[in-house]
Amino acid sequence: MSATDLLNPETWTGRLFQGAWTVADGPAYEATDKADGALLACLTLATPATLSASARLAAGAQPAWAAMPHEERAAVFRRAADLIERHRDEAADWIMRETGAIRPKADMELRSALSTLHQSAAMLGEPQGLVFPSAPGKLSYGRRIPHGVVGVIAPSNFPLTLSIRAVAPALATGSAVLLKPDPQTAVSGGLYIARLFEQAGLPAGLLHVLPGGADVGEALCVDPRVRMVAFTGSTAAGRRVGALCGEHLKKVSLELGGKNSLIVLDDADLELAAGCAAFGAWMHQGQICMATGRILAQASIAERLAGLLVEKAGRMKTGDPRQAGVRLGPMINARQLERVDQLVKRTVDAGARLCAGGAADGPFYAATVLDGVRPGMPAFEEEVFGPVALVTPFATEDEAVALANRTEYGLSAAVVSRSVARAMALGRRLRAGLLHINDQTVAGDPRVPFGGVGASGNGGRIGGPANWDEFTQWQWVTVQDQPPPYPF
Repeated sequence: MSATDLLNPETWTGRLFQGAWTVADGPAYEATDKADGALLACLTLATPATLSASARLAAGAQPAWAAMPHEERAAVFRRAADLIERHRDEAADWIMRETGAIRPKADMELRSALSTLHQSAAMLGEPQGLVFPSAPGKLSYGRRIPHGVVGVIAPSNFPLTLSIRAVAPALATGSAVLLKPDPQTAVSGGLYIARLFEQAGLPAGLLHVLPGGADVGEALCVDPRVRMVAFTGSTAAGRRVGALCGEHLKKVSLELGGKNSLIVLDDADLELAAGCAAFGAWMHQGQICMATGRILAQASIAERLAGLLVEKAGRMKTGDPRQAGVRLGPMINARQLERVDQLVKRTVDAGARLCAGGAADGPFYAATVLDGVRPGMPAFEEEVFGPVALVTPFATEDEAVALANRTEYGLSAAVVSRSVARAMALGRRLRAGLLHINDQTVAGDPRVPFGGVGASGNGGRIGGPANWDEFTQWQWVTVQDQPPPYPF
């Protein structure tokens, strides 16, 4: 294989990956460049019938994979990681064009995927059970066993990261996986992963990549052979996934939206704080569940902080992410761009000040700064999912905590202050699954447990030691030489 043909569209034209590339008769779908609309590849969508067939194949292939020696399984993940290294530029180009990402964001996804694969290989050398106290002559222990078939539903914003972070550990712990990537980013978030594992020697039948609509996602949730579903996406869709999985008594891990606050205290270095706020609000056009959705600034420094953000907004060039100097690429689709634009307009109508941006140019939306945003205003209350920095002043730390916690979400929070002790004391009062002191709200690491609470998730975690908790179940085993004499 050359260094540029891992993602040859001819591989998947008219096919789906159902443990191997198979001819498919589902609806046709076009992968497009989000900046200029150019055709990237012709794809085939899965159907509920396809999903059912894949679930059957995966259930049949899974036992042999779980029984394979752990070193042989670990080697698959190491070979997949090597393929990422060897084809980095090819994959980065796909991520940039298919998701509208600038190159640093594409590289971030590839680094995360590499780390996830190495972490998954390392899992197989870790202890996988516990020995419990028991009577003499009796062995009592717990061992972790795979769910069997795991379903993964992934979104379009960080498609590689948010797919492989569940696919790889689920495979590592001995399950087979059905992955439903968002059709808008089906290559970066699905077919690329299929190619990695296919070329790395994953046995046939264990990984199925099934891009499709809500009907395929619902089929995944109700199929009796799928025993766990890991979902990343909107809170509205997550509620539906959770309800279906609950009805069918299967485990579900939900990582949903967020309305994340960055609190800037009056003793902060404002230049550094403005950099944190700008990155958190505008990174990947703000299309991140951890995006800084509220910038809460102490009243004495709020105006200066907003001014620094305006200066930064003026330097945020929008355009084709493959062009030099571009910081903001296109929005994922016209519907989302229109939603962001209307949310900004409604918030200005409600009394906020538009200090920068607030306009679209084709598929691009300018870096936007809104000052004087108050509770009750649309952008204060709703997840924006666009490149909009919202500045809200507060008087006291108690007010900052109340403003930050005024949301049903609970994903990420951050506090910036020269005093770590002061920031930590305030941070402990925030309701969030992730807390960052002297940083912004967008951060992730495959080696740590990641997840939110409230409308941001059901308390599940993915990453590091949490992968054993999510992707396996306990089995209690007792062993003794002969049965005990019972009085019946």
